Amino acid sequence: MSVNELYTKFTRVWIPDPEDVWKAAEIVRDYKEGEPVLHLKLEDETPLEYPVGPKSNPLPFLRNPDILVGENDLTALSYLHEPAVLHNLRVRFLESNHIYTYCGIVLVAINPYEQLQIYGEEVINAYSGQNMGDMDPHIFAVAEEAYKQMARDERNQSIIVSGESGAGKTVSAKYAMRFFATVGGSANDTNVEEKVLASSPIMEAIGNAKTTRNDNSSRFGKYIQIGFSRRYHIIGANMRTYLLEKSRVVFQAEDERNYHIFYQLCASASLPEFKELSLTSAEDFTFTSLGENIFIEGVNDAEDFKKTREAFTLLGIKDSSQSSIFKVIASILHLGNIEICPERDGESCHISRDDVHLKHFCQLMGVEMQQMEHWLCHRKLVTASETYVKNMSSKQATNARNALAKHIYARMFDWIVEHINKALQTSTKQHSFIGVLDIYGFETFEVNSFEQFCINYANEKLQQQFNSHVFKLEQEEYMKEQIPWTLIDFYDNQPCIDLIEARLGILDLLDEECKVPKGTDQNWAQKLYKQNSSSAHFQKPRMSNTSFIIIHFADKVEYQCEGFLEKNRDTVYEEQINILKASQFQLVADLFHEKEDVTSSKSSKINVRAAKSTPKAPNKDHRKTVGHQFRASLHLLMETLNATTPHYVRCIKPNDDKEAFSFDSRRAVQQLRACGVLETIRISAAGYPSRWTYPDFFSRYRVLLKKSDMMLADKKLVCKNLLETLIKEPDMFQFGKTKIFFRAGQVAYLEKLRADKFRSACIKIQKTVRGWLQRVRYRKIRKSAITLQRYGRGYLARRYADFLRQTRAAVICQKQYRMVRDRRAYLRVRQAVVTIQAFTRGMFTRRIYQEFLLHHKAMIIQKSVRSWLQRKKFRRARDAAITIQCAYRRTLAKRQLKQLKIEARSAERLKKLNTGMENKIVQLQRKMDDQSKEYKSQNEQLLLVNTTLGSEVNKLQKQLEQVRSQQSDGGQLTSLQEELERLREELQEAASQRKRLEEEHSTEKMGLQQRVEELERENSLLKSEKEEMNQRILQHSKSFEEDGSSVSQKEASLQKELDQERQRYQNLLKEFSRLEQRYDNLKEEVSLSKFQPGHRRNPSNQSSLESDSNYPSISTSEVGDTEDSIQLVEEMGVEKAAMDISLFMKLQKRVRELEQERKRLQANVDKMEELAKRKGSESRSPTSEQETADLAYNNLKRQELETENKKLKNDLNELRKAISERASQNNSSNELQDSYNLLLSQLKSANEELDARKEEVLILRTQIVSTAQLLEKNDHIESNDVPELNDSKEPMDKEEALKAYHGLCESKKLLEAQLQTQSRQHKDELEALHTQIELLRDDIEKKQEILNYTSSLSPEAKVEYSVQQEITRLTNDNLDLKELVEKLEKNERKLKKQLRIYMKKVQELEAAQAAAQTTKSRPELSRQVTVQRKEKDFEGMLEYYKEDEALLLKTLISDIRPNTVSATVPCLPAYILFMCIRHADYINDDQKVESLLTSTINAIKKVLKKNNDDFEMTSFWLANTSRLLHCLKQYSGDEVFMTQNTAKQNEHCLKNFDLAEYRQVLSDLSIQIYQQLIKVAEGIIQPMIVSAMLESESIPSLAGVKPMGYRNRSSSMDTDAGGPSSYTLEALIRQLGQFHSIMQDHGLDPEIVGQVVRQLFHCINAVTLNNLLLRKDVCSWSNGMQLRYNTSQMEEWLRANNLFQSKAAATLEPIIQAAQLLQVKKKTTQDAEAICSLCSGLSTQQIVKILNLYTPLNEFEERVTVSFIRNIQNRLQDRNDPPQLLVDTKQTFPVLFPYTPSALSLETLQIPASLSLDFLVRV
Repeated sequence: MSVNELYTKFTRVWIPDPEDVWKAAEIVRDYKEGEPVLHLKLEDETPLEYPVGPKSNPLPFLRNPDILVGENDLTALSYLHEPAVLHNLRVRFLESNHIYTYCGIVLVAINPYEQLQIYGEEVINAYSGQNMGDMDPHIFAVAEEAYKQMARDERNQSIIVSGESGAGKTVSAKYAMRFFATVGGSANDTNVEEKVLASSPIMEAIGNAKTTRNDNSSRFGKYIQIGFSRRYHIIGANMRTYLLEKSRVVFQAEDERNYHIFYQLCASASLPEFKELSLTSAEDFTFTSLGENIFIEGVNDAEDFKKTREAFTLLGIKDSSQSSIFKVIASILHLGNIEICPERDGESCHISRDDVHLKHFCQLMGVEMQQMEHWLCHRKLVTASETYVKNMSSKQATNARNALAKHIYARMFDWIVEHINKALQTSTKQHSFIGVLDIYGFETFEVNSFEQFCINYANEKLQQQFNSHVFKLEQEEYMKEQIPWTLIDFYDNQPCIDLIEARLGILDLLDEECKVPKGTDQNWAQKLYKQNSSSAHFQKPRMSNTSFIIIHFADKVEYQCEGFLEKNRDTVYEEQINILKASQFQLVADLFHEKEDVTSSKSSKINVRAAKSTPKAPNKDHRKTVGHQFRASLHLLMETLNATTPHYVRCIKPNDDKEAFSFDSRRAVQQLRACGVLETIRISAAGYPSRWTYPDFFSRYRVLLKKSDMMLADKKLVCKNLLETLIKEPDMFQFGKTKIFFRAGQVAYLEKLRADKFRSACIKIQKTVRGWLQRVRYRKIRKSAITLQRYGRGYLARRYADFLRQTRAAVICQKQYRMVRDRRAYLRVRQAVVTIQAFTRGMFTRRIYQEFLLHHKAMIIQKSVRSWLQRKKFRRARDAAITIQCAYRRTLAKRQLKQLKIEARSAERLKKLNTGMENKIVQLQRKMDDQSKEYKSQNEQLLLVNTTLGSEVNKLQKQLEQVRSQQSDGGQLTSLQEELERLREELQEAASQRKRLEEEHSTEKMGLQQRVEELERENSLLKSEKEEMNQRILQHSKSFEEDGSSVSQKEASLQKELDQERQRYQNLLKEFSRLEQRYDNLKEEVSLSKFQPGHRRNPSNQSSLESDSNYPSISTSEVGDTEDSIQLVEEMGVEKAAMDISLFMKLQKRVRELEQERKRLQANVDKMEELAKRKGSESRSPTSEQETADLAYNNLKRQELETENKKLKNDLNELRKAISERASQNNSSNELQDSYNLLLSQLKSANEELDARKEEVLILRTQIVSTAQLLEKNDHIESNDVPELNDSKEPMDKEEALKAYHGLCESKKLLEAQLQTQSRQHKDELEALHTQIELLRDDIEKKQEILNYTSSLSPEAKVEYSVQQEITRLTNDNLDLKELVEKLEKNERKLKKQLRIYMKKVQELEAAQAAAQTTKSRPELSRQVTVQRKEKDFEGMLEYYKEDEALLLKTLISDIRPNTVSATVPCLPAYILFMCIRHADYINDDQKVESLLTSTINAIKKVLKKNNDDFEMTSFWLANTSRLLHCLKQYSGDEVFMTQNTAKQNEHCLKNFDLAEYRQVLSDLSIQIYQQLIKVAEGIIQPMIVSAMLESESIPSLAGVKPMGYRNRSSSMDTDAGGPSSYTLEALIRQLGQFHSIMQDHGLDPEIVGQVVRQLFHCINAVTLNNLLLRKDVCSWSNGMQLRYNTSQMEEWLRANNLFQSKAAATLEPIIQAAQLLQVKKKTTQDAEAICSLCSGLSTQQIVKILNLYTPLNEFEERVTVSFIRNIQNRLQDRNDPPQLLVDTKQTFPVLFPYTPSALSLETLQIPASLSLDFLVRV
């Protein structure tokens, strides 16, 4: 294209500017070739005439189209030149905040001076595995490219990071190492990657410092080699350092600092472990206060020091070594503070002996203070003949001290680096490595010294390597595409390098001058002028003889020669070093021992081949200079870099003020020139910089084709025809194998043609659309006019209709009003008439009522009089009856009194009195003895007290005398006298008390003696009466002999009665034992089921058992029921028992029956007494007085019992009455409880009374038996001979009388014991009733208080209080019920356990019987059993033998494939396994159950581990595991899981085992399988997501293609292999559908399927959104439309598969909002509000990032302005968004396995024969 075609009107150009370097302008008039002036217009509309000349001032550079501005790769620009590069970087940095940009193979990184959230683990994961050109520029992309090429090409890689101080080199290298540590983490637990990262804070602390350009400037260069194994895991690392700036230790410029470690140590000096360092603030030390500012804004030195120490520890450096390191560093600070005092002569100096810092320095370094003091001020001179010591001036001593400090720090630095390398080394063989070079960039200052010379020398070497590599890549690209190419001229800086390092070069001359004894910097400068004056790269300044100029590749640099020799020599006096070598600290001594040349050892682990031969090293015997060492290490570095594939990162410092996102064009251009970026641009521009693939070119420029050309199938031929038509010059483009290559500017020309085509098409579209809009507008106006007419006419018609309607309504209103008026008048008259009638009728009615009332009162008076007369008559008759009764009762009382007197004179009475008196005498005798003993003891005590008191008095008297003799104080004497008086009074009181006790004892003794005498007299009287009674008995015996015959008959009858009584007694004993057994049985039954509420019935066979005795007995069932009822009432509580009406009725019935039984027993006793009286009257004789007395005694005893019983009844009735009164006073709802308490007490008293009556019957029976025995003995006496009887008559009578007497005494004692027992029971009952009354009274009082409290409350508070009370009551009831349930469950478990034991015994018995009957052939047995059971009902169980368990698991789990059971019931293996578990539970074989479940779980884990990447197998076992879990729940027997079961399924529940623990294990296993399923599915779809969602054209011809840069043709894209496979949206949806169909076929629960789909959709959303946020090429309107269509297709798939309710669609909301954000307008404030409300699912960072990335694909779209983005940020600043930019792709939603029971009945399940499970037996 000619100049006339390019420089036309409206074309934009770049012109030079002194401030902004380049300024934009626009041509306002077409330029004709040869014109001297180009007419321009600046951006501020200022006109400008730009002079143009063929030589002096060429035509200005052309600007690129706006569509190309802001590209990721600078080589994608159509016009490649300096202003285009600078403008593109400025736009990306300021407007889009993009700090990274590609420039061919170089990554340009601009320091933002601000923390950006683009380095998280999510970003690393997003860049990992991606091609370099696919994502936005990033340091991670370069690191991934190096990692990928290392793995693919098996070639070592290097990342070279360079730039000025403060440009961000160290941070970039750190992030690259972090990427390698994350992606290539160590395979074992050595944590090598953590150690590699831990070396950074250490090296920053000891090698970084604050400068005027950077707060954390690296003052050394380092090359870190990260070693990888064959599996590309990090196994170790190695570090090499270059040219540490030692001069910073002793000198810092203004506003600069020393190395960070000094300030960190001073900030932590207050720690206890650093007390011995004697450090204070950094301001107190010379070496740290020269910069006058010891702080860095935003940096905490103490916290950084903690991180440094942690890094030391992580790298394995011991605490002792760390302590030694800190001592050395502290000693350097103290060394700088040593004050060197000059002497008067000026030639010598000295150090004060009291110098504290010298003392601390010597202590910390472990050296002798005197020696160090001496050699700091003196030096040793050695000549050929002698050695002598020379004084140094103060300046020389200060320089020597500073040199020593620098040397110590340098050695310390090297020692730390060496130990870091040791910590990072590994014994594993290194397969490959990636090196990260962090080295200083090109530097030029006002004063440039030796350090700048070395730095720029290193950059010359690196630039040479960079230029050759770039040229090599260009050559390879052209050869690969098979296009002709010519040699490209590029800058070769080998002459500049030869000037520095060749023979007799600058370094050689410097070393030679250092060898000269009196060499100076001036002499060396003169040699340079003489030797290098002919070199093109060397110049001598005009105004200086001590400096020289070198023309580097970047710029001219003038170096000052002063200090070159000193810094090159790096002189330290040997005497000082020798002192340090003799240090008592081992580490300090090791620092200064000479080591062998380590150059070879450092390179021993790197297998590299040098690109070119290195210069010869000088003589090894001579000490090496700094320049020589640096040159050797630099050559080693270049060897390493030449043996690797390099990747370049150029760091740019945007401004010198460290302002965030501020861009200084002049500073940026300087660095771009210095770092080789513009050289890369120049090399690219010299060839074919613009490159397009044939499909992309066709897609972009097909609008320029004719319709006939588009019909051709060969796209390459179409592109060739188009280019030959559009571009006439054939040299402007070349056709390669896969790409089209264009010269600079040709793409811009094509873009112009395309824009013109679009512009004409737009004009045609606008014309058509505007015509259509006008037609639509006309139709709308016409339609509106017709509508208005229609509505007007309708309005008039409606108004006339309203008039007619109102007229008719007025007529109706008049009619209604008149009707109402007349009706009201009529009603008024009618009401008056009715009122008059009512009053008249009431008057007549009241008159009749008065008359009736008078009659009624007369009748009442008559009734009262008549009743009074009748009562008077009744009282007269009652008084007469009472008088008669009194007379009769008096007569009866006289008779009874007479009888009692007779009894009192009887012998029995005397015996009783005698017995009582004897007992009393014995008791009194004992009491008297006790009192005498007590009296003796009291006498002894009194004597003891007297003696002690006497001794005390004597002692006190002695003390008193001593006190009197010692002191004459009257007050103390009076106090002692008072004390003595008090003691005397106490002694007198004790004596009087003793006398009183003696008198009381004597009077009591006399009383007892008198009592004893009275008792003896009474005893003698009783003895006389006893003799009289014996005589009477003899007389009775005589009378018995006379009536022998009558006695024998009586004896027979008595014997018969005795036998009957014995028989009845035996029956009663039998009945009692049976009742006792029945009671025990019922008690055990109640203990088993005593907490079951409600009425319980006894078995019918026990309800009517009766006694065999002739005496009436109580029914055992009734007794049992009653006792059970009582026990149940006591255990359940009265309140609960009161609710059971049947129990209440039973207790009432039992009370009535007991009362009847008591009456029957009483009647029986009365009959026996009457019978005894009748017998006594028949045989009454003068000798029957004894029997009469016995019967009288028995009657009296019975009467006493009756009176006692009546008394008890009265007390009971009184208690009942009191309780009833108390209950009537109580207004609460406790009436039922009180009645039950009363009923219960009645029942207990009735039972006790019944027991007492039974005891009385037994006593009476014993009396009858004793009487019969007495009669039998008498009969035996009569049968003997009369002489013998007469001889022994008196003794026998006495013996019999004594026996009878003793028997009566025993019966009396028994009756008394029974009475005492009954009285005690009665008292206990009274106490219990009183206690109950008190409780009731307390309850009443509490409720009264509650009632009073509630009455004082408001209605709302009453309701609340009542609710609280009710809640409390219900809570207590619930607790009681809970206890009841727990007891029932415990009882149930006990019964189940017993039942299992019995079942197991029965089954063992059946098995034994079956084994005895069957044959020994097992297969026949199985078939026989199977056939037999099949004929019967199949219970859904499968039996197998223990030895077949392994075969079962192998067949069902290990060898099974999902397709083998695809045609059967889903989850068939789970059902079969559960049926086997059911049978093991049925036979109660716990070992079998445990073994089967454990083996099943282990087998499933093994299968999943074997098929860890098979989705189908994982889904299959997730479905079966969850189904097995659901079966264990469904058939567990828990009611929670049985609600949806059928009756048959409930019968199949597990009987013996609770498998809750195994359910938990299966649940955990299901979660693990679910996680593995998600992992497998994500691994399958993850490579498809980006291509399907962002890159595939679901809507054809919508997406546009933009020009590509170098990165799209980089080596990371394997074009030879056809490139990466691309996926369409249909493929992704097809894959999801396949997942869904597999899970459905396997019978996976729909809820779990929904959760899986939700997790996969989250992965799709996260990966898509992350790539969108990291790719500028997809952030356009057309891609937003494409993305929205793709997401709608995904939602449609969810709806088609009924998964829309699974929350999966909600996970796509962020990407949907991102797509909408790309489509909406982005101009006005309303658009900003709409975006803020629309993008609720995106964070502020994500919204701003998308807006910054938004790129128009043609000229008709506009970029998003910076002001609009700031407006969005201000509106969203109140959001609490997470700090991460990217979405976490590893986030997993919590999984939930809902319980889904199966409707399948186990008995209907059929096992297919293909499974070969013949060994299973259906049960």
